[in-house]
Amino acid sequence: MKPLKRSARRSLLVAHVAVSVSWLGLTVGLLALAIAALSTADPATAGAATRAMKIFGDWLVVPVSLFSLFSGLVLALGTPWGLARHRWVWTKFWLTLITVALSVFSLRPGIDEAAARGTVDIDLVIAPSVATATYLFITAISVLKPWGPTRRGRRLRRPSASGKSTSGKRVDVRTPGRTA
Repeated sequence: MKPLKRSARRSLLVAHVAVSVSWLGLTVGLLALAIAALSTADPATAGAATRAMKIFGDWLVVPVSLFSLFSGLVLALGTPWGLARHRWVWTKFWLTLITVALSVFSLRPGIDEAAARGTVDIDLVIAPSVATATYLFITAISVLKPWGPTRRGRRLRRPSASGKSTSGKRVDVRTPGRTA
């Protein structure tokens, strides 16, 4: 893929962070509603909570999760970080892909069933709990960037390990795209 221009990269990065934070907030909201529905003795409160969960599930879960996946993929492919050059990016991609699939094929149908019944079982508390922990982990590795390059990343980095780029400028080999 052709590298993104600086303005496009920055705009997409802001959109990606915003939608990823939205996904985390959405999941925390679903968790709060599931706990409220599970712990109440009032059927009206449980029904209201499951209806609210259905609105979140019907209108937000799929578009937010897919946009987070898509924007992250475009950022990875359109920047020097690459998709398979650094372990943290690769891990983040696979965790996002798995959580998108679980959101679409497991969480959303579970919410639909709970809304039809008007009650929640423990599965709808566990799923958002695990998802929230996963999103917090993804956020942590996005900030900390641990583990270094993958085998592919080390192989791609070797030609410029001398500290010179093909343009003759000195390149900081620790951070992609930065000049010393």
